[in-house]
Amino acid sequence: MTDIAITVNGELRKASVPSETTLLQLLRDNFQLTGAKLGCDVGDCGACTVIVDGAAVNACLMLAVQAEGRDIITIEGLANRQVFHPLQQAFEESGALQCGFCGPGVILSAKALLDENPDPDVYEIRDALAGNLCRCTGYTKMIEAVQNAARILRGEPEISSRMISR
Repeated sequence: MTDIAITVNGELRKASVPSETTLLQLLRDNFQLTGAKLGCDVGDCGACTVIVDGAAVNACLMLAVQAEGRDIITIEGLANRQVFHPLQQAFEESGALQCGFCGPGVILSAKALLDENPDPDVYEIRDALAGNLCRCTGYTKMIEAVQNAARILRGEPEISSRMISR
């Protein structure tokens, strides 16, 4: 067993786990943070995406021991029950998600992008979301939601989704 101490959503969390435990397993099984999903288990789908020290990471590919001492953000830490993060609000308002399985990973990939680049163009958004697969819907509304959230975060007015992609 390996002792691990990481900061998750601003809170120091500790666990003792086998050395082969992935960050995804640690988050879901030890900390009951189930927003990150087990999809493909090989890093292709992005359902397990979390933010580690500011970067979007596939938690199924990272060992828990590699997260020792690092800062992790999961979808549960993005907002609270009373107030959505602007990304969550934009995704809801634009109907960018259907079943929601991919949602946490997509939103956290978008957050990592907007934290680094508050004014991305469509190509930068597409690139940031490229590691997240969605089987329910197209990606156009997701891109529009990220554009709208970026505007909100910059303090600019929202734009109708019909005007964004033109």
